Formats: sequence, C-alpha cells, structure tokens
Amino acid sequence: MNRDSARTEMGWVSVLACLAMATPAVAAKPRMLEAVDAERVQAVAAWLPAEPAGMGVPAADRAAWKPLVAKKAFQAVVTQAEKSLEQPLPELPDELYLDYSKTGNRDRWQRVASVRDTRLTRLVLAECLEHKGRFVAAIAENVRALCAEPTWVMPAHDRSLTNFKGEAIDIDLRSSHIGLELATADYLLGERLGPEIRTMMREQVKRRVLDPYRDMAAGRRAPNWWITGTNNWNAVCHAGVVGAALWFGESREDRAFFIAAAEKHIDYFLRGFGADGYCSEGVGYWNYGFGNYLLLAEMMHQVTGGRVDLLTDPRARPAALYGANIEIINGICPPFADCAVNSRPSSVWMWYINRRFGLKSSRWERADVMVPHGQLATTMLFAFPNSASGVSMADAVEPKLAPHMFFEQSGIVLLRPGERTACRLGVGLKGGHNAEHHNHNDVGSYIVVLDNETLLVDPGAEVYTARTFSNRRYDSRVLNSYGHPVPIIAGQLQPSGAKACGEIIRTDFTGATDTVVLDMTSAYTVPELKKLQRTFVYSREAAGSLTVTDEVVFTEAKPFGTAVMTLSLWEQLAPGVVRIWQGDKAVRVEIKVTGSEFALEPETIDEDVRTRSKPIRLGITLTQPVTEATVTMTITPTQVQAK
Repeated sequence: MNRDSARTEMGWVSVLACLAMATPAVAAKPRMLEAVDAERVQAVAAWLPAEPAGMGVPAADRAAWKPLVAKKAFQAVVTQAEKSLEQPLPELPDELYLDYSKTGNRDRWQRVASVRDTRLTRLVLAECLEHKGRFVAAIAENVRALCAEPTWVMPAHDRSLTNFKGEAIDIDLRSSHIGLELATADYLLGERLGPEIRTMMREQVKRRVLDPYRDMAAGRRAPNWWITGTNNWNAVCHAGVVGAALWFGESREDRAFFIAAAEKHIDYFLRGFGADGYCSEGVGYWNYGFGNYLLLAEMMHQVTGGRVDLLTDPRARPAALYGANIEIINGICPPFADCAVNSRPSSVWMWYINRRFGLKSSRWERADVMVPHGQLATTMLFAFPNSASGVSMADAVEPKLAPHMFFEQSGIVLLRPGERTACRLGVGLKGGHNAEHHNHNDVGSYIVVLDNETLLVDPGAEVYTARTFSNRRYDSRVLNSYGHPVPIIAGQLQPSGAKACGEIIRTDFTGATDTVVLDMTSAYTVPELKKLQRTFVYSREAAGSLTVTDEVVFTEAKPFGTAVMTLSLWEQLAPGVVRIWQGDKAVRVEIKVTGSEFALEPETIDEDVRTRSKPIRLGITLTQPVTEATVTMTITPTQVQAK
C-alpha cells in the first residue's frame, strides 16, 4: 500500500483530527442565499441520465471487480474486515460527545468515531470484493449504530450543542462525508443490504444532509458558514452533499438542483487561493480541500458527460499546480500554517492533476492509484475509468524543479539548487500576512533543507484543542510568532490580522545567487519601530549557503532579538557559532551582530505538537536596547562530528 493509501486507511476522522478547522467561535449572522438559477437547473437536468448514479461500478458486476480482487492492496482490506468481525463495535456514548464541550479535548471522541466509521468503509469494500454476504450483518450493525447517533456533526463543530440537542441540523465535514459514504455503499451493494438498511440510510442522509442543504441553497433557511467560505470546508462538504444527492436524488431535477447549487457556491472555494495558486492553508489542507474539489469535479463530469467540468475554470489550474510548485527539494515542502512538517502533495491527486491538466510528468505517472483510499467514493474514482484515465502519457518526461518559485501575490519564495550545481541546500521563506487561512503569526518565517533533511524549521501545526480555534489561539507558542524564526521587537510579538504583513520589496534571481528583501515593519505594532528589513541571500556556490540579515531602526532605543528554530540536535561550537544536525546532515550557523552584544538563549517550546520532538528556539537576544542594529545568520552545510 502506498503512503497516501496508508494515511487514508487510518480513517477519515483520524485525518480530520489533523485537518478539520472548527467553526469560528464568533460569526456574523449569515444572510440568506439567493435561490439557485432555475434555468441552470433545467439545463443540467437535461444532461443527466434518467436513473441516479454513483461512483464506480456496482459490486454485482463481477467482471468489472475482478481486477481489484486480484490486487494485494484490496486483498488486505478483506483481511482487515475479517478482524473487524471479531471485534465489537465501539460504543460512542453521549458522555463522550459532551467531553469536548467540557474539556476542549477533540481526540477522545474522534478516536472512537474513527474506528466506527473506518470499520463501515472497510466492511462495505470487503463485501464488494468478496460478494458472498459474509460482511452484510456487520455492515447493518454499523449503519444502525450510525443512524442512532443524535447528530453526525463532530463535537468540535457543535460548540453550542444545538445539533446534539436536536435543535438544529447543520452540515459539517463528518456529516457530509457520511452522506457520501452511505450513498456510495447503497449504490455499490444495493439489494444485498436489504430493504430495512437501505431505507434507513436513504431517510437519514436525506434528513441530516440533503434536506438541510436544499433549504440553505434555496434561501429557505440561513446557510452554514462554509457554503460561502473560502477554505477546505467548502469543497469537502460540497463533495459529500452532491455525491449523496447523485444517488439518493429522486429525479433529474432534484439531482440537477444540487449540482447547480454546488457549481454556484464552489466558486468561493477557488477564491481562497491566490491568483498565483498558493494555498495559505498548507499542503495537508490542499490535499484535503483541493482533493475533494477534484472529487466533486469528477462526479459532476461523469454524470453530465463532461458538460459540467469544474476544471475548466481558469482559477482551477494554478490551484492544481500548487501541488507541484510547492516542493522545495527532494519532496520536502514548507510547513507554513497548520501543516505537518512532513506533509507532501498526495501522489494520487497529483496523478489525476498530471493527466487532466496535461503536465506530462513521468514522476506523478508512477503513482499506484488503484488502491484503497479510505473513502469509498475516492476509491471508486481511481479503481474504475475516470476523466483522467484515458489520457495518453506516452510523451511524459521527468520534471525538473526550477531554481526558484515565487508565489508573488502571496509572498512565498522557494529557492532551489537548480541543475548542474553542487548545491545541497533548499530554502522556503514567507512574507504574506497574519490573517490567512489556518493562520500562524509568522511573517518572515523560513526553513532550510539540506539534501533530504529539514534542519531549520517552521514548526507547523499543534495538536488541535478547543483553544486552537478560539480567541486564545495565539496563546500557543507554536502558533504565535514566538515559535517561528522571526524577530521580537521591543518585547512584542507579531499581532494577528491582515495589517501585520511582510512586503517583498526586491527580488534578484540569478544563476549563482538569489536575493529576496522583505519589509517586515508592518508586521509589528511598535510605534518606535522605523524600519525592519529582512534580507535573504541564497548562494548556489559549492554546497550552498543562506544568509539571513535583519536590519532594525528605532526612533529611540528598544530591545531587539530574533531566533533560529530547529527540531534537531544542536551544539554551540564557539561564541556566535552553532552546529545543528540530524543523522549525517549538519549545518553551521554563524551569527554576527552590530549595535550590541548578544546572548544565545536556547529554549524548548513546550506545546503539544505533531513533530518528532518539541521545537527548540535558539533565541538571539541583544543585551542592550538599540536604535540601530543588524543580526546576520549565515547557514552553510558542514560535517557532523563523531562523538
């Protein structure tokens, strides 16, 4: 099983535990949506088949399923499902749902829900593969338990408990996912599930997912915020809702309504990307959000014979290319925002993008996509013919990373060795502002990669709790600027908000040396701060180097300091010289300061993080207040000394 499959086989709730963003704690009262264009509904209806459709091929078509049955990755699903038969279905009592509202802990409920929901997906897929009825009773048990839950909305998305109490029926990441999962299960297994279970699934999906969305899209009730939101929720929830409607919708017009409504409101999701295609939510959320956008696009494409194709939107191409463009070197990507430090673009979605957008990359073509993906609809998309599978890749070539990538609108720069150099360093650096999706207060942050090891880091996301998505978000020292390699000005950290920004005022990209100058003055609210400029100079000479220079000017003397961040081992070799290493990879950091003496102040950031170890902040603190100062850090590859 490939890396992407292994990740998704953990179950959708495990993914959401890392990826889901809670509903904003305080939100403006939403206005009613304008009704969906009736003429568009009729046009779409004319393109739809008379009968509902799902993703893939029903399991009764044994000839179509035979190639999957023969694959080891799918055989493993049957083995896992057999183990599920030997274990009781975990209980999900009300007390566990209420745990979040009492303690702010998301994980305890999500772990149990993940086991239950993943079990259902696995049992359904196993029954499709084997088709002997051995797993039907367990599927029925799972469905009954699911339908007995007071709400399908996750506790972290139901802070007021209105869904739990039955006072509202909202749609969130989980409920939309369940709607699609049950619809796909019914489509694939049909009569094998029996009339009781089939009726239960249809009625519950209609009540908990389809009817609420129809009322929102028709302007009969206030919409959930995500329908006009610009982050991953929009695509994820729309994919789930539409996929469920395409099978459980009772008429062409009914199914066409959901397509037309999603077609209208998915526009907001694309607005969340910069014109340069940058995803400020980070690579993990791009996999999740844009992956669901692709799933939605494929479902619409299939049922309309390609007449509705979301990928023809000109904004879809730069958003799709983000997955290829965000790499620094050797598959490593910057973990800016709420992103895991080891996040990579999904190889299966890159396979799809590679073909649909004509990238002709042999690298992404090598991905094994015909494997289980943790969600029935996605598994079916890749297991059977789709709009990408018929594209010829005969002229695919190995892609080469350009020496630099500049997401100009978003203020992100990636610096790479390029071809025919001995340089081993890659760099990612960040301007932008502090009001991005899944924002960290991190203007000026950067990471340094040596070969395949990230030695100077941005620490990425913390483990989510109620605090993470509350007005106490920036109490976290990995989400506020203290946990990033950026300055502290007059004792002040960066504030949140769009006004706290860094403007790239100069770039000079050449064959041997690249220079990027970032004006960070607006990233701090210190009245005496006259100038704060960070200059990155990246050299491809020899093994490569990066020089980071902070120049600060105050109208009166103020304290100043900055930092280097790492997850690796470190030692001070001499005053102003530090070695940082992991395994056999090491860099030397030489620190020079003008305007004052300085002290090196190491500190472990004691937050609940997702990294292999807690981040270490090597503070560089000037010992005297200054009116003008510079701090220069020169980073070069070096040898690891034997102990």
